[in-house]
Amino acid sequence: MAKKSEPHKIEFPCADFPIKVLGESGADYHDFVVEIVQVHVPDLEIERIRVNESSGGRFTSMTMYITAQSEEHLKAIHAALIKHDRIKMVL
Repeated sequence: MAKKSEPHKIEFPCADFPIKVLGESGADYHDFVVEIVQVHVPDLEIERIRVNESSGGRFTSMTMYITAQSEEHLKAIHAALIKHDRIKMVL
């Protein structure tokens, strides 16, 4: 019988850790998402952010690459983002 593999463990600090945020589009979407993340990641590289709009334009996804410092750091970023009404999912 095959052994169940354990999930990969993240070693901190973890450079280039992707955070993907999906939310309702709007003129201010990019700015307010960046503001929330910069509270936890002051050196966020704005030029590396990838933005994609849904085909209907209702939703926008943003992928940011950060240096994750710890599990607690990631949880704090997730909690800050997901409490905003327009943000629907954080991966």
